[in-house]
Amino acid sequence: MKVIEIKDLVKKYDDNIAVDNISLSIEEGEIYGILGPNGAGKSTAISLICSLLFPNSGEIKILGQDIRKNLKSIKRNIGLVPQNIALYRNFTAYENVKFFGELYGLRGKKLNEAIDNALEFTELLDVKKKKAEEFSGGMLRRLNIACAIVHSPKILIMDEPTVGIDPQSRNNIMQAVKKLNKKGVTIIYTTHYMEEAESLCTKIAIVDNGKIIVEGTKDELKDIVSDKKILNIGVDNIYNVNLELLRNVEGVIDISIDNNNVVITSSKDVNNLSKIIKEISNEDLKINDLAFKEITLETVFLSLTGKKIRD
Repeated sequence: MKVIEIKDLVKKYDDNIAVDNISLSIEEGEIYGILGPNGAGKSTAISLICSLLFPNSGEIKILGQDIRKNLKSIKRNIGLVPQNIALYRNFTAYENVKFFGELYGLRGKKLNEAIDNALEFTELLDVKKKKAEEFSGGMLRRLNIACAIVHSPKILIMDEPTVGIDPQSRNNIMQAVKKLNKKGVTIIYTTHYMEEAESLCTKIAIVDNGKIIVEGTKDELKDIVSDKKILNIGVDNIYNVNLELLRNVEGVIDISIDNNNVVITSSKDVNNLSKIIKEISNEDLKINDLAFKEITLETVFLSLTGKKIRD
């Protein structure tokens, strides 16, 4: 069953096109990743799906309903974890979750049970009487999630939910995402962390400049560059590398610089390693490291956009 269908979605700000003719379909039970750098249009797309913004053109259907005609009933089935923490810092954890539960129409015993369940799920039940202002960054992120799931939504939208937190807190949130998904919640997960998309998402859309560049499972995306090989060469002085000479080597498709490393994308069918080493050696450079890189989502992104995701 398709829970979200988007067709030809466009959002403009004057002459700037933030979302450029996006179409996508999300199946029930998926963890659908929207992967792209800051400014790619991920958050704008999320805001359109949640009706925090309205498109210039295009269609959005959620659970089979047109969002323009059935907004109230649709919103009851969506939970949003925004990128910017949306909490009342002078409220306790319990009071924050209660506030959002009441917004969704929960009352009485049902509300109290839902609050405790949400706080227990996010491992905050023991600190429910503490004010949010006393929480660490990771705890605030988890409380943000508790507020989004208190009404047991069918669809949970998470916009960069691990930004600016420590590795342990990030791991806790990623485990929570997997648990929610096992309970049947369909999740949209935007991120610019490749490792999160690799670990979590059943399907991924790579977004850049407001457009979906490519979409598929992580294995399908990696197949796009299966005819290429990525060579990483570490040198002692990157400024002495003659990139033009390397670009002229047979089979070389693209070259980028990563600190003191030359990253060369090349055709897998062309045996050009010795020629590449010879051209670099001609520049009287010392090679500190040389290795072929595993094909990852970072490789795919670099190959399709010509830049790193954190550029």
